[in-house]
Amino acid sequence: MIERNGLKIANELYQFVEDEALPGSDVSSEDFWKGFSQLLSDMVPKNRDLLSRRDQLQEKIDQWHEHNDWSENRVEYETFLKDIDYWEPTSEPFAITTSNVDDEVAIQAGPQLVVPVNNARYAINAANARWGSLYDALYGTDVIGEQHGAERGTTYNPHRGNKVVEYARQFLDRIAPLEQGSHALVTEYRIEQNQLVIVQGNKKSVLREPSKFIGFTGDHSSPTAILLQNNGLHVEIQIDCQHPIGMSDQAGVKDLLVESAISTIMDCEDSVTAVDAEDKVIVYRNWLGLMNGTLKATFKKGQREVVRTLNEDRKYQTVVGETFTLRGRSLLLVRNVGHLMTSNMILDQHNQEVPEGIIDTVMTSLLAKHDLLGNGNVRNSEKGSVYIVKPKMHGSAEVAFANELFNRVEDILGLERYTLKIGVMDEERRTSLNLENCIREVKDRIVFINTGFLDRTGDEIHTSMLAGPVIRKNEMKYSKWLQAYEKSNVDTGLNCGLPGRGQIGKGMWAMPERMKDMMEQKVDHLKAGGNTAWVPSPTAATLHALHYHQFSVSKVQEILKHETQDRSVDILTLPISKEEWTASDIQQELDNNAQGLLGYVVRWVEHGIGCSKVPDIHNVGLMEDRATLRISSQHMTNWLHHGICTEHQLLETLKRMAKVVDEQNSEDHTYQPMSLDFEQSIAFQAACELIFQGKNQPNGYTEPILHRRRQEYKNRLYAKKTSKKEPFNNTVD
Repeated sequence: MIERNGLKIANELYQFVEDEALPGSDVSSEDFWKGFSQLLSDMVPKNRDLLSRRDQLQEKIDQWHEHNDWSENRVEYETFLKDIDYWEPTSEPFAITTSNVDDEVAIQAGPQLVVPVNNARYAINAANARWGSLYDALYGTDVIGEQHGAERGTTYNPHRGNKVVEYARQFLDRIAPLEQGSHALVTEYRIEQNQLVIVQGNKKSVLREPSKFIGFTGDHSSPTAILLQNNGLHVEIQIDCQHPIGMSDQAGVKDLLVESAISTIMDCEDSVTAVDAEDKVIVYRNWLGLMNGTLKATFKKGQREVVRTLNEDRKYQTVVGETFTLRGRSLLLVRNVGHLMTSNMILDQHNQEVPEGIIDTVMTSLLAKHDLLGNGNVRNSEKGSVYIVKPKMHGSAEVAFANELFNRVEDILGLERYTLKIGVMDEERRTSLNLENCIREVKDRIVFINTGFLDRTGDEIHTSMLAGPVIRKNEMKYSKWLQAYEKSNVDTGLNCGLPGRGQIGKGMWAMPERMKDMMEQKVDHLKAGGNTAWVPSPTAATLHALHYHQFSVSKVQEILKHETQDRSVDILTLPISKEEWTASDIQQELDNNAQGLLGYVVRWVEHGIGCSKVPDIHNVGLMEDRATLRISSQHMTNWLHHGICTEHQLLETLKRMAKVVDEQNSEDHTYQPMSLDFEQSIAFQAACELIFQGKNQPNGYTEPILHRRRQEYKNRLYAKKTSKKEPFNNTVD
């Protein structure tokens, strides 16, 4: 390790900072390390005190439940939470004042991707998902049914293709209807007398709202693209009579290019497996490459090598000959880790690991400064802001700590105050109850709040672990506390003035293969007042974007502003069950939880994959990240604690489900079956530990166990490599 200003820094991290991060940042090495060292000296004790406060509150809540029946003492319970300052008092209303926010966050409603930034290919795909082919999204998913000869197959199916075109034309009729006729009847699009003329055989028509046509490419008489705008989003009608699809279209239309992922969260947290400096430098290097435009990914596609880079902006002209551009990439936010974990990539003056969340804030801000200075060939923020999402904060004191941290980092890097914007994830119960106070602490820099079912449910279970056995996991989605939580998040965002300055977000659609269901259900996120919502893939972003053409979220929010209310008491309705489950019901729940947990843990611990499509017990692929483990493990821990199941039953279930997971991964030649040796399988032992030690994990988090077990697995691989028993291969696909 390298020693600087009382710190011990891992060689990989130090060399990355000196050779790649600092050059061009207008920050000297001396000033950086001096400021970093002083920041850690001042902030680490505060971080430690906040974590200690979490433990103290949980201990008090556990003690209350040991001596009280919540269902018979609800009022006393609420008073108790106020007495221990878990439920904070509120003060006068306020409005946030955040400024210099890019339109993609402040104004424009649309889909949001979340992607592990340590995977360069995924990161580039997500950044480039600002625009997506509607034809491809429809043809390749179940939005278009396969009945009556419309099967996908291995080669192009013209009948299915016709259904895609029909769907797309109906979409155009909804967002940009004609004065007469339908886009399905169009034989030609052209520009005449400074307006878009739509030819239908021997008839001409125009748009019912001509202002929805804002630009084009090509010639007036034979444009190659027609650009439409609706609800602030853009759709490009692409025309090419020589293209295989355009050749068969009477208007020569080959595709509709839809503005899709308006923003993307590049994730350093739940979807990433970074457990040491080696891993973390990959995370930081990719983020730097996104900020200066140099990131690229090279991979094999069939027999050819493909190099993927960031898209350029898109260029158009108006009918009067003026040129303009639209962004070719998502606006990028970065999610740092929370306050809990420490990292051995930096040791402080006392030779102690320092909080990884502090390191993340310093590093991701330093790297984003390259964008602010215009050091690359692309720009992320046109308004000169850096967008950092902070997860897993408990209550307003922890948000205030983040605000102080951001102030200190701005000072180290020479940034103006409030350059660093913050996203506050509402995924812990103490934050849900006190969200208004949390927002107040960052009212000058907040740009984002959101809800997350999995982590929020995991915290709900752990907080009330001793109150009684919780309801079945699937029933949580319909529980009173969850419905109140989702509505309260929007209410609070509206009351604090977030519209026009930031995002009110909704959670992930986890089934990437069930896009038809998504199209039917995820529109509810807009109706609930969310102006962004998470999707699992660029394809899903393109499809979900259609919802934002269907509804104006700003109009929805204006209506909801008059319907807000205090839902705190409903949020505190604990999901405790009085039901007498059958043995079959219990075993079914255990099987479902255990299979999902094992399927994810084995990829995290032994493959270094933090987010992927993991088959559930019914072989339905679900996009899973670390939050999945928190709810599944805490649910089983709760049932074990209350005697709904036994330790023996759980262990038998885990072993049986391990064989199911092994079979589901049998075609992966790098996969090591857990069931061959349960005692020696690090992944299996990690899964057991998550359940049997779940009650003792801080707030039910899975990170401490996963990180330790991943490090153990990497050490085992390293030992095999050095003994030359087998080649070392620890790459992440």
